[in-house]
Amino acid sequence: MTQAESMSAMSKEMQDCVAACMECHSVCEETMSSCMQMGGQAQMQIMRALIDCAEMTRMCADMMMRRSPLSAEMCAMCAKACEMCAEACMSMPDDAQMMRCAEACRRCAQTCQAMSGMAM
Repeated sequence: MTQAESMSAMSKEMQDCVAACMECHSVCEETMSSCMQMGGQAQMQIMRALIDCAEMTRMCADMMMRRSPLSAEMCAMCAKACEMCAEACMSMPDDAQMMRCAEACRRCAQTCQAMSGMAM
């Protein structure tokens, strides 16, 4: 590997964070579909959290992959969106998809917090 290649290679932590973001994005999208099938007004708060989290995780992964200088700040915001989404999903503890989503969100929040340099 040349010096230029090694400088542009993503760290293991960054690769893990991108993977966690993409997994979280995917699970949030699946969960949105599940929520829409359920219907009901109570789902609106959950839907907002899912949409915010899905969009934020995708953007965060994109920014890390292109080495944006705003990545650290984006990771901090992404961690917050993931935590909010996990909390919203936890409001339906009997729903397996919601619990799967909450778990993916928490995992993503942890990796994003680490990447942002935030204290856990």
